[in-house]
Amino acid sequence: MTLPDTNYAHRHPLHKHPPGPTDPELDRLVREIIGRVADKWTMLALEVLAEHGRLRFTRVGELVGEISQKMLTKTLRQMEADGLVVRTVFAVVPPRVEYELTERGQSLGAAFCGVWLWAEEHRQGILESRQAFEDGSSAAAGGSEPAS
Repeated sequence: MTLPDTNYAHRHPLHKHPPGPTDPELDRLVREIIGRVADKWTMLALEVLAEHGRLRFTRVGELVGEISQKMLTKTLRQMEADGLVVRTVFAVVPPRVEYELTERGQSLGAAFCGVWLWAEEHRQGILESRQAFEDGSSAAAGGSEPAS
C-alpha cells in the first residue's frame, strides 16, 4: 500500500522551509488565511491602515476608494474576526467608530509588502506582456524570465 505524499514542503517549489511532513491543520489554516486576506479589499484596507494608522470607518473607505459601504463593513469585520484590526466604538452622538491594525495586522502588512515590491520591479514587463497578449502574440506574453 502506497501512502499519499504529504510532504508538501518537499513538493512545492516556492516553499522555503526544510523538507519534512507538514501539519494538515496548518495547511488548512494557511489556505483559509490566503482566501481571506489575499482579496483586493483586505489588501487595500491593510495598506491604508498601515500607512495612516487609526482611522474612522468613513476615512478608511475614502482612502481605499471605490468600495461600497457594505463591502467595507464585511472586510473590516472579517479583519477584526481574524485579529488583524481592533475596532473602537466611541459613545458619542453620532456614534464614532475607528479601526487600527493590531500587531498581527502589522506583521501581515509587512509580509505582503513583498507583493508591492514585486509589482514595482516587474511593472514594465507585465504591461508589455499584457500588450503583446492583446496584440495577439501571446507567445511573448510569458515574459523573457524563465522559471528556475
